[in-house]
Amino acid sequence: MTWVQALVLGLVQGLTEFLPISSSAHLRIVSSVFFGADAGASFTAVTQLGTEAAVLVYFAKDIWRIAITWCTTVWAKLRVAVGPKVPVHDQPTTRLPVMTADNQHHFALEAQRELDYRIGWYVIIATIPIGVLGLLFKDEIRTGARNLWLVSFMLIAFALVIAAAEYYGTQKRPMDKLTTRDGLIMGFAQCLALIPGVSRSGATSSAGLFLGLEREAAVRFSFLLAIPAVTASGLFSLPDAFEPAGEGLNASGAQLLVATLVSFVVGYISVAWLLKFVAKHSLNWFVGYRIVLGLIIMGLLAGGVISAI
Repeated sequence: MTWVQALVLGLVQGLTEFLPISSSAHLRIVSSVFFGADAGASFTAVTQLGTEAAVLVYFAKDIWRIAITWCTTVWAKLRVAVGPKVPVHDQPTTRLPVMTADNQHHFALEAQRELDYRIGWYVIIATIPIGVLGLLFKDEIRTGARNLWLVSFMLIAFALVIAAAEYYGTQKRPMDKLTTRDGLIMGFAQCLALIPGVSRSGATSSAGLFLGLEREAAVRFSFLLAIPAVTASGLFSLPDAFEPAGEGLNASGAQLLVATLVSFVVGYISVAWLLKFVAKHSLNWFVGYRIVLGLIIMGLLAGGVISAI
């Protein structure tokens, strides 16, 4: 891999990770069409650490608040469970004590703490399916799933899923109405992103829309949900990033680091832009692009211009 290739692929990763157009598909397509070889699933997984770092920075305040609330509440509940019996009014809850004389502010704090505790559990529970399937199908993800016929087909097929989610989703439920059922369903939807061309954000956001969540709430939870899975995948794939399955582009440690840093900077900008975009626009803007790109790749494959593997 050359430095130009590393920079370009890092840029592509940062631009496409959070958009519902599949970053893994774009890295697969760009590396094959312009560079003549696949950068590999492990390279994709590692550079995703950059974009996930961008999410961590962008949502730092929310993530810290959720983590602290979850940890302190779980610890307090465990102490009650194993300790001596205490009166009900002294048992720990996710509610805060009265902080001010303003009851409205007090209830808002209680509601936020309760929501943070629940979201912490939802993210943990919803991460289990993709963790299990990712380990079980690791070899297929790195090889057969990267076939460009499959990638182009999934770009088109899931474009229709996104369009259907926008059409049928009622979008009446805000973030504070999120339930365990929502988290599980969106967690299973995230598993589809193991196939390049689906899009992690597209799959989970579409699931949220089908469940009646507001678009902005679905996208925001989608970002939070991706953090543990993508981070674990990137760290797990780090040793393999220098040895792609089959013939492929081999990145040096320095090139991998630079590509990841580029994806971080561009990814941060993309997160900020997408959250503002979905507040006023539908995901249908990306549907047409996915279909056109999928058809173009199919045409190049049929014409023998590029190889499927």
